[in-house]
Parts: sequence; structure tokens; C-alpha cells
Amino acid sequence: MKERCNAAIERMKEDFAKNLSLRSTTGSMESLMVKFEGKDYELQELAQIVRKNPKTIVINFSSFPQAIPNALKALQGSGLNLNPQQDGTTLYVPVPKVTKEHREALAKNAKALYIKCRDSVKDVQADFIKKVKKQSSISEDLAFNVSKQINAICEEYQNEAKHIYDVKHNELVGK
Repeated sequence: MKERCNAAIERMKEDFAKNLSLRSTTGSMESLMVKFEGKDYELQELAQIVRKNPKTIVINFSSFPQAIPNALKALQGSGLNLNPQQDGTTLYVPVPKVTKEHREALAKNAKALYIKCRDSVKDVQADFIKKVKKQSSISEDLAFNVSKQINAICEEYQNEAKHIYDVKHNELVGK
């Protein structure tokens, strides 16, 4: 049970690190999923991504130029506030200024990721409580006590996730 709860929190931390950066980094683009020839690929598998200067990221598609239209869609729909410009097999991505609206959008995404994590922990909790209640070989009192322990453990994980979210939210909105 603890492994599954830890996995949910680690997944949330990874999502925060990849998707909720105030500055658009090459790292946040590398793992962006692009549909190409019927399969999903990470952008870094299809193109070379380089930071040209603090305000521009260059994505070179010389190996897979036919993936450019789908990559453009993925970049524009990523929620990273990106507006890539195409020049041949190269995309130039201006790094956007951090606006209040961008911060608020990131904070909204952070809340969605937190809720997803919280729901995963609740699913784990429900699974284990169901398993305990199905056990016919234990007394009702023991099942009740075990259920209370499961609830307490899952509540700790939910509180940890909430704390991580609160810290990230304050960072994003500039508090």
C-alpha cells in the first residue's frame, strides 16, 4: 500500500518538475508527447533540442521533418505558453515572459495534478479497505481497526501531497 501511495506522490513531483516551471526549459519540452506515424513519442526522440540563448530554444527536426506539424500542435497545446516559429526543418521557440496569467494557468495545472494524486491515494485506500472487509477469517473489530489504520496512513500521504502542492502553488503565484 505504501509503495502505491509513494508512487502517486513521486509521479506528482515529477509532473510538477516537468510541467510547472515558471521559465520554459528544454527539459519541459523534451518529455512533451508528439503523435507520429500512429505512435506517441517524446519530442526529444524526434528532434534535437538546444537552448540558443536565454530567450530562444531551437528544435531541429532534420531527422524527422515529417513530424513538424504534430510537434507544432503539441507545443502549442502544451500549456507552456509557447508560440513556435518554423524555418525549414527547425523550430524557433521564443521563451515567453512570465505573466500573471501564465502563473495563474500554471497554478491551475498544479491543482489538477494534486487532485489526480489525491484521488490515486484515495483509490489505494479504497482498494485496501475493500480487501480487509472481504477477509472472512478476521473479526469485525480487527477489520475496523485495520481500516482505521489504513485511513490514517492514507491521510498522511494526502497531507504530504497537499503540502507539496501548497509549496508549488505559492512558488507559482509568487508568494
